[in-house]
Amino acid sequence: MNKKLTAALSGGAVLVVALSGCSSSNKDSGPDPKLVAWAKKVCDAVPAQDAKIRAANASIAKIATDSNLPPKTAKETYAQAFQDMADGYKGLAAAISSAGAPPSVEGGAKRQQDAAKNLNGLATSYSDLKKKVDGLDTKDQGKFASGLHDVADQTKAIGQQSNNGTEALKRLEQGDVQAAIAKQPSCKVAASATASSSTTAG
Repeated sequence: MNKKLTAALSGGAVLVVALSGCSSSNKDSGPDPKLVAWAKKVCDAVPAQDAKIRAANASIAKIATDSNLPPKTAKETYAQAFQDMADGYKGLAAAISSAGAPPSVEGGAKRQQDAAKNLNGLATSYSDLKKKVDGLDTKDQGKFASGLHDVADQTKAIGQQSNNGTEALKRLEQGDVQAAIAKQPSCKVAASATASSSTTAG
């Protein structure tokens, strides 16, 4: 398995790092209780989806080290990983959508909608990749390798999409929203898991 190719294929950044909740506001009164309740709705959905996305990235990274992996096994691994990523991002988008606009936040509705839209876009892109992998011919090694290169090219475009998603989540998390998220243990758990997995991956 071509390691450069696999590096490209595993380029799906874990966006949940943006929902870190690592710094809290110094306001004595703290954020609006309604906003804290909103943050809880979002954050409670984060760890499960975050774990799904990280596990998918890990499975792709793992097969990078196996040069003798049969095409059929590689195909199944990629297909499952891309499906899991699609499901994970879709789950995050659903959590943000169902929570609604963050209360008492200027421009909150647009920031919330932008974040959900970006995450849904990522979910669709990974779903498309899964379909492309499903169509690869594993009986012909040359065709399979060529098909994987096409998939890798598509993941590069998703990398930019992923960056846009990160920015959208950061915009959503500004100001009082960040303070409310900082109070949520579930977002802290996801952030620490993401930090540790990126450290071990590096």
